[in-house]
Amino acid sequence: MANVMEKNLSQVIAQRRATPSFDGSPIPDEDLKKILDAGLRAPSGYNMQPWRFIVVRQPEQKRRLRAASFNQAKVEEASVVIVACGDADGWRKGDLDEMLRLGREGGMPENYAEQAKSNIPNYLSNHPNFPMWLNRHVMIAYTTMMLMAEALGYDTAPMEGFEEEKVREVLKLPLSYHVVALLGIGRLKGPDKFFGGRFSMPHTVFAEEYGKPIKL
Repeated sequence: MANVMEKNLSQVIAQRRATPSFDGSPIPDEDLKKILDAGLRAPSGYNMQPWRFIVVRQPEQKRRLRAASFNQAKVEEASVVIVACGDADGWRKGDLDEMLRLGREGGMPENYAEQAKSNIPNYLSNHPNFPMWLNRHVMIAYTTMMLMAEALGYDTAPMEGFEEEKVREVLKLPLSYHVVALLGIGRLKGPDKFFGGRFSMPHTVFAEEYGKPIKL
């Protein structure tokens, strides 16, 4: 049975912890679909949505993924592991046409669509740091999924500890796919992780220019 009471966003942000261990209890398809859909609704540059997600639930596949992730037990313990990837070639292989089709259905002006057909390929093919562009947008969608999972009452573990080539082999990824991060989702087993604290606002936030304290 899916969760009926969702936490509000303030609760999610205040209470979220990186879960050290999961109990492996299954996640209903309805909840998993809601988590995935939240990520797919995330914003992206030019609405190009370069993210791709591999959902790993089978025990044997989780064992293989664990071996490619520095043997982290939580990869195997999690009910679901979402492997977030960025497709470097999606815009060349139909994503641009599909984005324009959907945009026109949603009221995109035709002159904007015509400009986008040439401006977007020019921008992406000449981007000075395309891998960063790709990762940036994948992480927006990834984070949206993590927050939705927490809102539904699940625990999450964002993970950047993996060997990309080994993950690529386990998941049979196309060469154009870049592995960005793993997200374990499930129910906490044992004690929650301690709260590590956060740097203060004066330490990290400035007003108008670096060094000027913000007054709120």
